[in-house]
Amino acid sequence: MDQNIRKIPVFVFPTTLNFYLNARHTHKQLLTLYNPYDFPVRFKVLCTAPNKYTVIDPDGSIGPQACVDIVVRHTFPIVANCSITDKFRITMQDHSTRKVLGKRDIEAKLLQTEPDNNSNDGDNFVSLPQADRADRPPPMQYQYTMQSNQRLGTTYTANYLAILAGIVSIFALLLPTKEEKQEMTQIPNYLHISVNFKLVFAYVLGLVSMVVFRP
Repeated sequence: MDQNIRKIPVFVFPTTLNFYLNARHTHKQLLTLYNPYDFPVRFKVLCTAPNKYTVIDPDGSIGPQACVDIVVRHTFPIVANCSITDKFRITMQDHSTRKVLGKRDIEAKLLQTEPDNNSNDGDNFVSLPQADRADRPPPMQYQYTMQSNQRLGTTYTANYLAILAGIVSIFALLLPTKEEKQEMTQIPNYLHISVNFKLVFAYVLGLVSMVVFRP
């Protein structure tokens, strides 16, 4: 790894830890450390109040473009420890030299009550009125069916045009060529076409046959 790198951003989730006194399931939480770089790093977890927390595997290594989860447990969830802000410091180190490359502080706090997930956070949210059945949009399945019919109509239009082109080509192929004498046919001279045009119409007729009669 380039030794000129002095600092790198440290990516941790979540960025804060909230423990709740009366919610035992919150006394153990997970911190995820990310290494988005193409080289391995070492990590170390420090804390301002080590007597109140335990961290499973507080140091270790993270491979390139990998992540690790560490478990943080609050060991003294008592009222006296509520509303006190503690901090965890996550340091990333060079895997071989142990030189500190970056750090990130995570705040941790013990709160007395767990937030009510059903609260509206002070905003006055009101249920929307139901629309009349006649004004409701059609279900998604109906909309997909309409799109399929539109594509089918486009296919039919293309077939009609191909059939029309085929009829014109057949009519042109039945016309006499300019090399034939007018006395040999009752068709006026301006309806005589050249052999080259007949070859073109024959080619078009072949293409039309492939389009119309394809499986």
